[in-house]
Amino acid sequence: MNRIEEVLNYLDGLYPNAYCELNYTKDYELLIAIVLSAQTTDIRVNKVTKVLFNKYKTLNELKDAKLSDIENIIKEIGTFKKKSIFVKEIATRLVNDYNGMVPNNREYLETLPGVGRKTTNVFLAEYYKVPAIAVDTHVERVSKRLKIARSNMNVSEVEKTLMRKIPKERWIKTHHQFIFFGRYHCKSAKPNCSNCKLQHLCKYYKTAIK
Repeated sequence: MNRIEEVLNYLDGLYPNAYCELNYTKDYELLIAIVLSAQTTDIRVNKVTKVLFNKYKTLNELKDAKLSDIENIIKEIGTFKKKSIFVKEIATRLVNDYNGMVPNNREYLETLPGVGRKTTNVFLAEYYKVPAIAVDTHVERVSKRLKIARSNMNVSEVEKTLMRKIPKERWIKTHHQFIFFGRYHCKSAKPNCSNCKLQHLCKYYKTAIK
């Protein structure tokens, strides 16, 4: 069994049903939630989006909302002033360009404010089930600690490496499993190394713990 097979088998046992933890009921709610999740936790995002989407029930209402009102609702999350501008601009663009729909169109999505490749990957994989691997801080950390990706790789290189090494039909599932593993087990600070069966594969364990 090679390294990738061992990691994937272990994660299948730990997190057989890993999923997106952002709450949403509409396509634009998911996209906006992903944008808001940068540099903060999904728990905090879910808390503010519950209020935001209950107050503004459509994209038209959201695009016409006062910026100060949006700021007041999402002020608990990081860089809320900048993200408030993103929310209004995304709502406006989607209404004007696609009649309020979020298209299955990578090129267009990446032109929206606050939406880069990672955000687009998360959205397309979650909503349209397009095979993709989004490399956030958890995915990057796990990939490098387990020596699936080299430590000097940037996020784009990590993504390409994971896409090459992991079967395409597993990309979405594995993406969620890496996030769960990094969020709850292989944490940045104080990872749960003592209960991990991947110690023998882990660069962090061999250098920082052992």
